[in-house]
Amino acid sequence: MKLKISITLLLLSSFNCLIADPIDLVKYVNTLQGTNSKFELTRGNTYPTTALPFGMHTWTPQTGKNGDGWKYQYQRDSIRGFQQAHQCSSWTNDYAVFSLMPVTGKLAVDQYERAAKFSHSNEIAKPNYYRVKLDNNITTEMSPTERGAHLRFSFPRSRSYLVLDGYTNMSMVKIIPSERKIIGYVHNGRGLKPNFKNYFVIVFDKPFVSFGTWNNRNNEVLKGKLTDEGMGKGAYIQFKDGEKVQAKIASSYISPQQAELTLKQELGSFKSLEDTKAAAAKIWNKHLGRILAEGGTEEEKATFYSCFFRASLFSRQFFEYDENGNPYYFSPYDGQIHKGYMFTDTGFWDTFRAQFPLNTILYPTMHGRYMQALLAAQEQCGWLPAWSFPGEGGSMIGNHAISLLADAWVKGIRTFDPQQALKAYLHEATNKGPWGPANGRDGWKEYFTLGYVPYPEYREATAKTLEYAYDDFCGYQLAKKTNNPYYEQIFARQMFNYKNVYDSSSRFMRGKNKNGEWSANFDPVEWGGPFTEGNAWHWQWSVFHDIQGLINLMGGEKNFTGKLDSVFSQPNVYKPGTYGGPIHEMTEMVMANMGQYAHGNQPIQHMIYLYNYAGEPWKAQSHVRNVMAKLYSSTENGYPGDEDQGQTSSWYVLSALGFYSVCPGTDEYVIGSPVFKKVTITMEDGKKFVVEANNNSKENVYIQSARLNGKSYSRNYIRYSDIVNGGMLRFEMGDKPNLQRGISKEDKPFSLSKN
Repeated sequence: MKLKISITLLLLSSFNCLIADPIDLVKYVNTLQGTNSKFELTRGNTYPTTALPFGMHTWTPQTGKNGDGWKYQYQRDSIRGFQQAHQCSSWTNDYAVFSLMPVTGKLAVDQYERAAKFSHSNEIAKPNYYRVKLDNNITTEMSPTERGAHLRFSFPRSRSYLVLDGYTNMSMVKIIPSERKIIGYVHNGRGLKPNFKNYFVIVFDKPFVSFGTWNNRNNEVLKGKLTDEGMGKGAYIQFKDGEKVQAKIASSYISPQQAELTLKQELGSFKSLEDTKAAAAKIWNKHLGRILAEGGTEEEKATFYSCFFRASLFSRQFFEYDENGNPYYFSPYDGQIHKGYMFTDTGFWDTFRAQFPLNTILYPTMHGRYMQALLAAQEQCGWLPAWSFPGEGGSMIGNHAISLLADAWVKGIRTFDPQQALKAYLHEATNKGPWGPANGRDGWKEYFTLGYVPYPEYREATAKTLEYAYDDFCGYQLAKKTNNPYYEQIFARQMFNYKNVYDSSSRFMRGKNKNGEWSANFDPVEWGGPFTEGNAWHWQWSVFHDIQGLINLMGGEKNFTGKLDSVFSQPNVYKPGTYGGPIHEMTEMVMANMGQYAHGNQPIQHMIYLYNYAGEPWKAQSHVRNVMAKLYSSTENGYPGDEDQGQTSSWYVLSALGFYSVCPGTDEYVIGSPVFKKVTITMEDGKKFVVEANNNSKENVYIQSARLNGKSYSRNYIRYSDIVNGGMLRFEMGDKPNLQRGISKEDKPFSLSKN
């Protein structure tokens, strides 16, 4: 009898496990994280993104005026539209935008007149669902698909209008009342091909009472007109008073017919917004569930999953599926249609550091397609991308496409021709491109002949020298791993060029002119000049590939770690230098109150982990936990500066797991201190890698000992293969550092001068 009862209980338990709801991780995500930003001070420069992972289009409420980069600011109290968006950063504005705005009472088309007040207490902002009840009692809801969205507008018992705004530049609208449909296109953004168009189709579930077009240049309304084309054209439709209206929307860069097909592919089976919302929640929970965090506080989980959400938006898909399910795309580089995959909306200066190394763990198939897309883009425009938005913008510095390619190859993601990649990179390294400083090389001839980019002959020259040297290491790595001695010899010659801008008398990287003279009146807290968005304290550490070489330059480990310590003990002061006045990065460094540590920008984000290279790994453990606790949260103030296309979020995600990618282009992730007591990472093939941190707490941040797959582990890094092949990394944590662990030569991560 007891046996029967036991078997019955076991079967019931198994059955309950099978029917139990999946873990709801979406509940932890706050898409308002980082939205309390402005020109003078950024807390992320994000907007409440309603989207699917890496989706081609996103949707958001719009508080800013048309064309304003700050499309949503938490401190604003009115909304003027609900828009399709793609923006990477407030500094870049946006492209392919149009918006819808519900209006009650009197028809108002002007973006200022139609704006309605709202309160954050009446707002829900999740990845799969955005809802706001405006003060005029209109409720708007949105749920996403990859290339479309499902919206619902619930009007009070009054006149019910919906205004479509063609945003900036060219647009076309066509109203088809018999089909309850609006079709059209928009062409807005920077640097677009003349034939670039974002074709959209909107299908409503309720009939139109009246309709017309309008022009946002002069707000002229043409009642009853069915179609219009030109600068800033839009449309309006009226519904029955007090109506509840659903709108299904899809867009295509290829053709109106593809937009119609996409609408059918992605939204055809969803009868109500609840269906779309539930489907999107399922996708997000599956995605977020790839990393299951246990044992932290609710706020730590909210911060982690909000960051993981934001890290999962970029790079954005720029391809679509034909009627047979095959991928193809309109190229923003040559304006032609091509088969295959394309991605966009990222700046490699930011994202090579952590966002792509996170994707190599979680999405190697997508990453492999991305490598193919990089080389396809190079074929189409003649240059490797550096800042895609959606075509090449050339912003920032460095040639970091080679970092992505080398990193993929050394991690076994070999979907591309390395010979083609090396040839493309050599072209990049020996020419200056037609766009900004990041296409080709500013000062490439001097870099090749002098061994550095001279300043003041070239702006930001020292920063460029440092990043060129790292990129040349990546070129060297790819050549070496693929038995290509020709390219290996070329890039080996230049990957130590960082030494040529180190001044042993000041113990800083410095600007040097073409005659070999150091810049006069040097002050390490002065921003700009030979540096990019930072000063000498920040750029000292940008030798990702040869930290041991940097240690040697600086006179040994004690001098090196002493300098690391000084970053945090120095006064948090600055001199604007060539910027002429404070920029937001300076303000954010002062607010962080961590000395010269300016985590809100990329150049110094890896610095904390460098203690692992110099015999004091416990300091990395302490500092990384402090930065995560002090500078990140799940709130509207959740970031210490620009979020930057998933990079700042990815720094947090990787760091919270317990490791970070100091040198992409190698297979190592450098160990820090995990936030959670247990994290389970599920790979694409189903293998699981578990990080356990016994006795972990806010006080117990120090690693006492570690075991990898049951064996004692003293290394200050873990290999990519150890992670993706599955296994267990177990830490014992304590409140005091273990001064004997991780201090031998073998425990230190990769450095050229070590290896």
